[in-house]
Amino acid sequence: MFRTSDVILIAVMLSAAAFTYKTKHDAQAMMNRIEALETRIQLEKDAIDVLKADWSLLTQPARLEKLAQVYKDELGLDVIKPEQIEEPMALGGIPFRKVTVEELIAGTYALSGEELQDPTVTGGVRP
Repeated sequence: MFRTSDVILIAVMLSAAAFTYKTKHDAQAMMNRIEALETRIQLEKDAIDVLKADWSLLTQPARLEKLAQVYKDELGLDVIKPEQIEEPMALGGIPFRKVTVEELIAGTYALSGEELQDPTVTGGVRP
């Protein structure tokens, strides 16, 4: 009644239907996962926006000034006087050590001679 070719064609059609169903099911599962991730991303973005708003509220200069006045005695804060501000070069600057070309080539240049030898002694490394 059924020929071999009919049985083969029915098997191919059933296989194609099963493959199509599985592909559709997998695609739907991925779409659900993508939607869930997009929802989580949006929630995180909203949380970031709320945190930014809180930060801008907490760091308003007027609010900080009021808090500084309220807690002035506890924090030991005082108004900065112009005499307290110095230019960096007015402090004398950092004394620089002259480096020779030989030191640069040899790789032995350090700020002081003590820095050439590591003071840390461990059990595995002998000084």
